[in-house]
Amino acid sequence: MGYQAAVPELYVSGAALGALAVAAAVATLVRGPALAFVYPLSALAAFALGAVDLHALLGGGEWVARLPIGLPGVGLHLRLDALSAFFGIVINGGVLAASVYGMGLDRAKELTPRVEPLFPLFAAAMNLVLIADDAYAFLFSWELMSLASWALVVARHTDPESRRAGYLYLIMAAIGTSALLFAFGGLAGPAGGYGFDTIRAHPPGPLVAALVLAAGLVGCGSKGGLIPLHAWLPLAHPAAPSHVSALMSGVMTKVAIYGFVRIAFDLLGPPAWWWALPPIVLGAVTAVLGLLYAVFDRDLKRVLAYSTIENVGVIFVALGLALAFRANGQEAAAAVAMAAALLHVLNHSWFKSLLFLGAGAVLHATGRRDLEGLGGLIHRMPRTAAFFLVGALAISALPPLNGFVSEWLLFQAVIAAPALPQAALHFASPAIGAMLALAAALAAACFVRVYGIAFLGRPRSVEAARAHEVPMAQQIAMGGLALLCIAGGLFGSVLAAMIAPVLRDLVDSVLPNSGSGPTAFSLIAFDPERSIYDAPVIAFFVAIASLTTLLVVHRLSARRTRLGPAWDCGFPDPSPATQYTASSFAQPLRRVYGAVVFAARETVVMPAPGDARPAQFSVVLVDYAWRVLYAAPSRAVLRLSERLNALQFLSIRRYLVLMFAALVILLSIAVVAI
Repeated sequence: MGYQAAVPELYVSGAALGALAVAAAVATLVRGPALAFVYPLSALAAFALGAVDLHALLGGGEWVARLPIGLPGVGLHLRLDALSAFFGIVINGGVLAASVYGMGLDRAKELTPRVEPLFPLFAAAMNLVLIADDAYAFLFSWELMSLASWALVVARHTDPESRRAGYLYLIMAAIGTSALLFAFGGLAGPAGGYGFDTIRAHPPGPLVAALVLAAGLVGCGSKGGLIPLHAWLPLAHPAAPSHVSALMSGVMTKVAIYGFVRIAFDLLGPPAWWWALPPIVLGAVTAVLGLLYAVFDRDLKRVLAYSTIENVGVIFVALGLALAFRANGQEAAAAVAMAAALLHVLNHSWFKSLLFLGAGAVLHATGRRDLEGLGGLIHRMPRTAAFFLVGALAISALPPLNGFVSEWLLFQAVIAAPALPQAALHFASPAIGAMLALAAALAAACFVRVYGIAFLGRPRSVEAARAHEVPMAQQIAMGGLALLCIAGGLFGSVLAAMIAPVLRDLVDSVLPNSGSGPTAFSLIAFDPERSIYDAPVIAFFVAIASLTTLLVVHRLSARRTRLGPAWDCGFPDPSPATQYTASSFAQPLRRVYGAVVFAARETVVMPAPGDARPAQFSVVLVDYAWRVLYAAPSRAVLRLSERLNALQFLSIRRYLVLMFAALVILLSIAVVAI
């Protein structure tokens, strides 16, 4: 066996992946100054891989290789097509930003020797998942990605929080991989055709396809953070180093989405309409609950992790709609829904990586992640505050930034969903639209809260008052991602045109009326008369309106803006305690939604008049998903294991009785089966 195809792009990809492996090996074997080369080498490798992926996406070619390793008689199949090239751009863009950010970290204080060797290995494993073209290569790369990311989560192994997060992550990763193993076993069939080409040529029957879809949804949903498989994500992402958190949240979750797309749209064959229901329902529930978790939490990195759950839910809703439209032969609508999913994959990788890097900058400058201990950072970290504001506006889906483009396309697909002939999809579409609208509103409220509490107002702690700007390398990484968020919003039509090869491969169509708008940058969903978005024009008018308003209010008004003391809410004491806190900001939403979803209870202990003790206020939230699906089974297993522990201390006679009873039971089962 040897190469089936040998093209320069494959050699470049191999060299880049080899560079990542060399960086990992050198960092493992060598300490000291050699570790400084890990991040520059990772950045160069990510740039090379991204360039190859971009060329493959725009060139429309398909590069295939078969190596004489892997399963005996099967080999290792690799393929770079339009879908894997697009996700490769997503992944390597995030790796490049995280590598540049890592160059500015203080290795003595912020990194451990466990991080540098595993960072390039993690990046290489994610790339290998994308180009795997057989089940063995896919699962091997998937497990390598999981183990490398797990080791990065527990890099600070002396921290009990990191150990707990790593333990739960390892359990959920094992569950997800087991589900994917079942899925690929069903796809391979009795003949054991593990190559993806063989699977495409022999799609499974309806029953097996349903089981494979369910297993794929569990396996990929657990890695992506679909509720109720999300339990590991808000623990693991904050526990990892910040640039690793950016990769896990902004990039690794996209590998999970790639796995679901590869299974549902490529390997399973023509879809049935009901395949759309699980991803749509789970995605909508995930979107709303993820943001409710985020709104009520006070840890900055955990809030961002919960927000990732919401965005993964949005993407799965779009994928479910694409399945529904494709099953009903509505290719144009399927292209709109799939474009929304793919563009949100790209956009989320940009603004979520930016936000996690910004959170890392805040942690670097203050040593704190709790929102209640921050405040006033805009005066001490102005560049970080500006970059974080761009990410917050983008994730809130405000035009003309990139988050609005993909969500606008998604709502266009939701509006078209009532045309689906099936009653379940027809009547569910308004509810799905309402849930997505609620999620969009909660996202805006969530990041107004995060930015206002962390960066505005007055410092709430000594650490926040003494904060300082981060090194230039970290500012460059955040600034580059902020520029991408702006450019992705202004030129969303260009991005939509770039993913046309992926849309043709997945749904046999592209965006209808693409390129027929009044300007070259007009993005059209269906009808140019009704569903058109022209971001540069909107940005121009927003800028003119904003500048005019500022000029009138501050310069031409009869009462010009004057400097004066800030309103003190009736309290002359200038203490930061008179400001709104993160908890008080979330109180209205907690009282509206928390009582229903999380059984929120507020307790106030007010001392009697004359009692000098301070009043006490506490809030208790109940996570039903954790309590029912994780805590209760774990307690049951613990009680069962404690009872079975007595079997270790039996006498020889009792062991013989147990063996005899087991033999009788097995023989009885065999007789009944015969």
